[in-house]
Amino acid sequence: MTPATPNWAALAAQIKSLALEMGFSAVGITDVDLSDEWPRLQAWLDNQYHGEMDYMARHGALRAQPEQLHPGTLRVISVALDYLPPDAGFARTLKSPHQGYVSRYAGGRDYHKLMRNRLKQLGQRIQAELPELAFRPFVDSAPLLERPLARNAGLGWVGKHSLLLNRKAGSWFFLGELLVNLPLPTDPPHQGDCGQCSACLTICPTNAIVAPYVVDGRRCISYLTIELDGPIPTELRPAMGNRIYGCDDCQLVCPWNRAAPVTEEPDFHTREVLRHPELLTLWQWDETTFLSRTEGSPIRRIGYRRWQRNLAVALGNAPASEAIQAALTQGLGRVDAMVDEHIHWALAEQQRKAAEPDTPHRLQQRLIRIVEKGLPRDA
Repeated sequence: MTPATPNWAALAAQIKSLALEMGFSAVGITDVDLSDEWPRLQAWLDNQYHGEMDYMARHGALRAQPEQLHPGTLRVISVALDYLPPDAGFARTLKSPHQGYVSRYAGGRDYHKLMRNRLKQLGQRIQAELPELAFRPFVDSAPLLERPLARNAGLGWVGKHSLLLNRKAGSWFFLGELLVNLPLPTDPPHQGDCGQCSACLTICPTNAIVAPYVVDGRRCISYLTIELDGPIPTELRPAMGNRIYGCDDCQLVCPWNRAAPVTEEPDFHTREVLRHPELLTLWQWDETTFLSRTEGSPIRRIGYRRWQRNLAVALGNAPASEAIQAALTQGLGRVDAMVDEHIHWALAEQQRKAAEPDTPHRLQQRLIRIVEKGLPRDA
């Protein structure tokens, strides 16, 4: 990487090789042109599908202009990093309404810091050989349209659930970007698509995928349990089941996840305290315990208040139990009025089920059958 006039094609190949050596699962290079994406993003914002995620609208067209985030940027090096943990245990948790389901990306350490540091190291290693390099790493930390960028860099295609899909890796991977001022040759955009498959649309318990490739964030369980600060809409609570942080349903039914690889990053393995956790055990955590046991985890950022809110909903959705009703009652006044309202709702649900037991949600039953057939890997 040291010639006076660099061989850009050779340099691009070296960068990709180096990125893979550093542990990234895939890497590609694209230019900064996202002009075709801006109308779609604006339509999504106009429909208020971003809900309380004001930052989505606040940065506006900047999301489609990477060069404005880092002046001088000519190319984006897009990387992926697999995160599916071993022994994911999807079916076991989904079949156990007294356990809490945590999206499998969040069972280990927060990926943001790990990936950003690794991207920074990649930039520094290139810069050591090519001092004129100016770079800036991003990992879900700025208004970048990372999925279209990754698609343009050849890492996959955007699926009907709005996640990036890859024929070999499915969708169980994180994305990150390194913005650089080098005129590197670009990779061809990925030419895959979902065909006639609509599994993700039909399985979503809250009908959040309102059309192919369009997600109403206000209905998405990941949004409801993570991004939403206030009360969860009453009509959506029963469909949340035992999901207390995020949701993987649309990924679990995706055929491209049949052979998704398990991560080689130990930091992404599910920590023991979150491996098939009992709801009542989690409910008994005080704030100090919550902060301690979620240290370094993405879960910590929702705070104790939302954590208790989410658990109250899951406990309300569990089969009727005197132990649950007693625990819920003891939780009244523990946090604030918003959480108390969810507790009262959960108590009413418990009492209703005690009088007339519910049958499991049909979509939950279907999802479990699919997972038990090995779609995707449950080991």
